[in-house]
Amino acid sequence: MDLFNQTIDKGRNWLPYDGTVNYYGKILSKERADFFFKKLLKNIVWRNDEAIIFGKKIITKRKVAWYGERPYEYTYSKTTKRALPWTSELLALKRMIERETGETFNSCLLNLYHDGTEGMAWHSDGETDLKKNGAIGSLSFGAERKFAFKHKRSKGKVELLLEHGSLMVMKGITQTHWLHRLPPTKKVHMPRINLTFRTIVE
Repeated sequence: MDLFNQTIDKGRNWLPYDGTVNYYGKILSKERADFFFKKLLKNIVWRNDEAIIFGKKIITKRKVAWYGERPYEYTYSKTTKRALPWTSELLALKRMIERETGETFNSCLLNLYHDGTEGMAWHSDGETDLKKNGAIGSLSFGAERKFAFKHKRSKGKVELLLEHGSLMVMKGITQTHWLHRLPPTKKVHMPRINLTFRTIVE
């Protein structure tokens, strides 16, 4: 299913079954999106990501950061991160998407993709640290990138084009039944920053 040319309806569920994904489109003007993009590039403490795959430690080109209202620990791919305190920009963005969605978040995982050759493999955000069936608010800045969903059982696929300054929300049983990924592409030569606002349960 190709959704690139669909009219944006904030209340529409883009998944055909077994979950809920709402795409809000651009919630920031280009000027505001450019402002936050530059601030995030400069002020976030970026680190290369680490993962343990088949017992081997992998260091990614992609960079990540983990922030929250408390020093929450978050474990995925058999590595644990401790949250840094909110920056003023992250706190402003958190409040903005909370007003937009009616959801609340207490933490944010950030990804920096330097160009289209860097992506993310199929996965679901089902870590035990996360609120079960809680909403994940995904803000995108920089290069437009294709984002894909694949149903775990039927293998049906859905694709979205995530724009500069846009918001997507995944919630309900989406993580239980769907995988998602950021496919690599040779057509994109600019960086992209993605913020996924989450709720950690202590």
